Amino acid sequence: MADPESCGAAVGNSNSNKGPARGDNPRYLDYELEMKYGNGPGEGNPRTRGVLVRRFTGDSTPYKFTPVRPVRLVKEWPEEAPFTPKDFFRADEQNDKSFYTVPRFVYHIDEPAVSALTQYYRREIKPKSDILDICSSWVSHYPLEFPDVMGRISGTSMSKWELGANDQLSDYVARDLNEEPVLPYEDNSFDVVTCVVSIDYLIHPIEILKEVQRVLRPGGKVIVSQSNRCFPSKAIAMWLNMNDRQHLELINGYFQYAGGFKPRKAYDITASGPDDINYNPMFIVEAVKEG
Repeated sequence: MADPESCGAAVGNSNSNKGPARGDNPRYLDYELEMKYGNGPGEGNPRTRGVLVRRFTGDSTPYKFTPVRPVRLVKEWPEEAPFTPKDFFRADEQNDKSFYTVPRFVYHIDEPAVSALTQYYRREIKPKSDILDICSSWVSHYPLEFPDVMGRISGTSMSKWELGANDQLSDYVARDLNEEPVLPYEDNSFDVVTCVVSIDYLIHPIEILKEVQRVLRPGGKVIVSQSNRCFPSKAIAMWLNMNDRQHLELINGYFQYAGGFKPRKAYDITASGPDDINYNPMFIVEAVKEG
């Protein structure tokens, strides 16, 4: 099973894993996911597969998550989007559904980066918010208490198997946003939209952010998180030729051309810790819907 590589220029499970508030949360949850195949018409013989997984809770770790460091966005984008089809070329142009046929119950960033994002969500997302996680997975990196303290938590992504294993979601819709860049939700449905280390795979990012703006309520916000890890064969060409700083400017440009958002803010939330090693970086671009 492939793991993400360094990316960028040189520079069937029940809700039993919902947890209490942060004080009593364990560092890890180890459990078995059960997937059932062949239950629908034409799907072959019914069968079941169990997968042992370890989930990072983001709590009870040795890492430090403050201070959050603002990153100034300075690039001035032209009035018209300067992108060409070549910018969105990918080395692997085969249908994404083939790439994601086998669910990947792994993390695409390391535990410090996951934990930094979890703690950021806990600080920045208000209780009772309705949340949408786009390009979701078997985990959404939300704090364990979120299903109990938030409103609706919806998810959409390519893999129905990974979405079905995500016990923090209230509901989900499997959809290939590169093939159909339309979110299957009504206008003004959510207070927060999150997207974790996935915007680099979108070949219609501006159209998707227009959809995000549509489904957000006025004053709602988008939290796009990004690291320097990816599947290079599926990331768009211009992303691979940029460094971390340029990635943030690019995401800001996407928001500008999508329209309907207040000026964006960017942050470096990379964790620090007791080991003298470099953890995966973690960055945030946050945008608030006008109105």
